[in-house]
Amino acid sequence: MSTGAAAADIPLALYVHLPWCMRKCPYCDFNSHAVRSRIPEVEYVDALIRDLDFELRDSEPRPLGSIFFGGGTPSLFSVKSIARILDAASARLRFADDIEITLEANPGTADEQNFAGYRSAGVNRMSIGVQSFDDRHLKALGRIHGREEAMRAFDMARTAGFDNLNLDLMFALPNQSVQGAEDDLNTALSLFPEHLSWYHLTMEPNTEFALRPPENLPDNDASADIHDAGCALLSAAGFDHYETSAFSRSDCQCLHNVNYWQFGDYLGIGAGAHAKRSVHTDDGLHVQRRARHKHPKTYMTVAGSSDAIQEQRDVFASELPFEFCMNALRLHQGFSRAQFEQRSGLSFAALGAPLEQARMRGLIESDELEVRPSELGRRYQNRLFELFLS
Repeated sequence: MSTGAAAADIPLALYVHLPWCMRKCPYCDFNSHAVRSRIPEVEYVDALIRDLDFELRDSEPRPLGSIFFGGGTPSLFSVKSIARILDAASARLRFADDIEITLEANPGTADEQNFAGYRSAGVNRMSIGVQSFDDRHLKALGRIHGREEAMRAFDMARTAGFDNLNLDLMFALPNQSVQGAEDDLNTALSLFPEHLSWYHLTMEPNTEFALRPPENLPDNDASADIHDAGCALLSAAGFDHYETSAFSRSDCQCLHNVNYWQFGDYLGIGAGAHAKRSVHTDDGLHVQRRARHKHPKTYMTVAGSSDAIQEQRDVFASELPFEFCMNALRLHQGFSRAQFEQRSGLSFAALGAPLEQARMRGLIESDELEVRPSELGRRYQNRLFELFLS
């Protein structure tokens, strides 16, 4: 273990999971639950605040760099509830001066008054889950909105005062061509968002699509053609492809996600939420992961106690090179030697053998101070990550 690392030096974020949706999408493997009658907002926010108090008991104090409301569909929650959560967080944690506070929104639940209220409450970044601007694809994906609702949701967010907006889009959709994917991207670009998340549709286990895959999905070669064409289009439009599926205009990277990828710490509250903590002890830095109970009813019953934690484990030192690199090498800028040592508590020498293999195979570019994936490594990420499993 490196003796210079201290948990208080590692950035901290907060993830808040709001698990309800109007309808479960057939591709979605997140912990989300269709609304049956009503969302128990007051009871759930009470549970979140109890959970935050519990999570903070043994966390080293440090500024909070970002907050992310994910789901589910956070835009189903009222302004009052979002404001109450933010007030509770600010009363317990010091917010960084440039804190990023993101809320995910579904165009099918967009409300102009609510958007303005979220902005007034302190949310300063919105992520709108469009997925496609083609009504045929949206129907195939089981979305509750259409093209026009997506366009209106973006306009609502701008009118509400949001100057940092992300659009989520998918590619490799059923019957999608290169031209169709480019049309989606061009429509998104016409709105002038600050950030785009553009990712491949995958058949995740335990989803409806995994059981009954849609027909006419693009094969690997066709998907690669779509990806290459889309990346070229976004680059020409001035977007920086800074992470596997993330593209941003200058200085508009998603700080919350970058903290994940840079192996920062994050508190996780809410049903099914995950957390990563760095604990400094006399014998060095230890990394611990936690996951909450997934079912909202169970979670609300036990939140605020150790019973809310369904799984907790310490990450073994032998696992840390893989866990760190699987995250940090998603970033095109890679990572520094100092960053690895600070956030893993290990000596840089722990990466020696796999780094050399990766270098010999042309998967990374590195020197004594920095490591970054090569163009080949970015294209064949799984091959690169596998080298660190040993």
